[in-house]
Amino acid sequence: MDVPVTEARANFADLVNRVSYTGEPIALTRRGRVMAAIVSAEDLELLRLLKEGRIDLTQSGPAPEETEQHPVTRPQPMRIAAQYRPGGPPRPPRPPGFTR
Repeated sequence: MDVPVTEARANFADLVNRVSYTGEPIALTRRGRVMAAIVSAEDLELLRLLKEGRIDLTQSGPAPEETEQHPVTRPQPMRIAAQYRPGGPPRPPRPPGFTR
């Protein structure tokens, strides 16, 4: 998914949540050119390991095949940890001069 930088600035929290929950990277563009990207934490860790040379993809084999005896486990998307809780009883009014 490509998103202009100006739009990303206005919707940053939503884009971060989208990447976090779906794992889909978002390319940030300026004048049609990709300038940066928002990636999941797993993808960032993989990129760091590749950059440090601790992973060599040329020596890795194909992805494991799924069978009945050995099912391939796929990471599940993260769930929302926050839950809406309706407010309790109304608070008494504050004395004058005590505001937040």
